[in-house]
Amino acid sequence: MKSSSSLKSLLGGLVLLAAPAALAQDSATSIPAFESKMAAARATTSPSGATVTRQEMVDALAAFGGVDTTERAYLATKVSDATFLTGLTGPAKKQLTDFHELNDAAEFGAPLGMNAVAGTPAELFGASGALSGARIKEGYIPNGMGVANQVTLSETYGMAFGSSYDYGYFFEPITPRELIAQLQNNTEGTPNADEVDGAVAYITQISRNSNRLYVSGWRSMGRGGPGESAGFVVAAVSTDRRFVRMVEFLSWAE
Repeated sequence: MKSSSSLKSLLGGLVLLAAPAALAQDSATSIPAFESKMAAARATTSPSGATVTRQEMVDALAAFGGVDTTERAYLATKVSDATFLTGLTGPAKKQLTDFHELNDAAEFGAPLGMNAVAGTPAELFGASGALSGARIKEGYIPNGMGVANQVTLSETYGMAFGSSYDYGYFFEPITPRELIAQLQNNTEGTPNADEVDGAVAYITQISRNSNRLYVSGWRSMGRGGPGESAGFVVAAVSTDRRFVRMVEFLSWAE
């Protein structure tokens, strides 16, 4: 079994993103920081040379934390700028587009009602083991009432899964390959291959056609008990951005 200290280290960035301070960014500092990271990524001395990879785009977008209207407008110019997009790999372009779509600077979330699903995680994943403690809920936004954006996902997760002892949440786009790595390395215990395959299949059943898969870290100072605990939640969103399936995993607890 993985130790609590190693899981804390592995969870790393996800937990940091859950801290409220990480969301308190200002366009006066975030935009220059993004441009600086992009310039470094395009440098011939960078690991990928002048080509910008998805991971480099992830690192650059981390400058924003949350996205306000000014940052949203700035990112909109980059998504449609052929010059800016030159040199970006396909996955890097998709990361930029997905991040921009998710973070639309909306003030209020859409009414996304979440309900527990029928069946245990072991039944739904088709295998039992370390992932059997996952918490699963799903629901939909009524037609014409909005879409699953950053504020909707964050608010809904907090109300459906969280507690008043939690830090904040911040969702980011994730690929199926990264999801597999999260399940293999950032969960309490060691899940077997069948569990991981089953969990990925179950989660991406919703996002397979839309390619809208998101992850947020969570951290609590008292959820479910007196000690500290942390983990991550994956949100799979349908093509019309109205149906959402959330699956929460525990990484460590004290």
